[in-house]
Amino acid sequence: MIAIRRTLFAAAAAFGLATPAPASAQTYEMVAGALGGGWFTMATGLSQILQENIPGLTIRVVPGGGLGNPTRVQNGISQIGFGLDFLVSSAIKGEEPYRAPHDKISHIGVGWSPTEHHMLRRVDGGPTDMRAILTMPGLRIGAPQGTSSDTLTLIYILRYFGTSFDRIRAEGGRVVQGSYNDLAAAYMDGQVDYVYVALARPAAMVNEIQRGRRPATLVAFPQDVRDHLSRTYGFSQGVIPAGTYPPPMQTEEVPVTTFDTVLVVANTIPEETMYRMVKVLIENRSRLGSIHPSMAAFNPAVACKYPGAPLHPGARRAYAEVGCTP
Repeated sequence: MIAIRRTLFAAAAAFGLATPAPASAQTYEMVAGALGGGWFTMATGLSQILQENIPGLTIRVVPGGGLGNPTRVQNGISQIGFGLDFLVSSAIKGEEPYRAPHDKISHIGVGWSPTEHHMLRRVDGGPTDMRAILTMPGLRIGAPQGTSSDTLTLIYILRYFGTSFDRIRAEGGRVVQGSYNDLAAAYMDGQVDYVYVALARPAAMVNEIQRGRRPATLVAFPQDVRDHLSRTYGFSQGVIPAGTYPPPMQTEEVPVTTFDTVLVVANTIPEETMYRMVKVLIENRSRLGSIHPSMAAFNPAVACKYPGAPLHPGARRAYAEVGCTP
């Protein structure tokens, strides 16, 4: 019997039919957004799809932020990162807010999650207009950590209005920064009266506040603010459609600033590995909307066309198979 097995195995090997050896173990770190935010949920879902379909692959998801993630991948701390279209483009070129060109990163697609900016205000008093809110003495506002794109955008808006975090504090106000969970708790506990976040709709944190004991409502972005952010920094414009959140959080369509999600990767990831990963995500795109509703917008036919960063060679191969070329 042993001789027969050896003979069969030798024959199979001779004709290239031997069972392939298991893929070597590969571990990568994927940096997402803050705990409690949409990006962290999305990264967890994407990592699950990849690990289910690629034997030997392990992906560890860690919290991060849109501002710092490209640099984290550039420096080799993480190998995959969630990024924002306008920030990734600036990182590649080494423009503000980055200090040097990021030449060790590439991208594997855009359109993973269009993201709307949300500004929430108290409903029991105080100004209702964004400009009046952000320039009022004694303003108490919450925003994510300093490395987040949310907070960077808020800083741009404050600068446009002629103010800053330092001025808010100097005029008796308060700026509370933390995770999205921290900000929701700070609002519901009365530590802040306003919150600024950038989250794909419908945002879990916004729904948490909606269900809480302290009502809040969305603040519309003035057109001049949206135009300034578009012209100066490359942001997009959009709306939070009516009905996205129940009253009093929302009673009508809300005009807002938006941006889109780009996945950046280290150039050191082998082409074959990246090809398999992107191919798996394309093949499983019908599952993306179940991870987060905003991910249903992902379209492989246009995902490779982001001009702000080089497309990883492995991703280029995978997208070419579905007819997308940069």
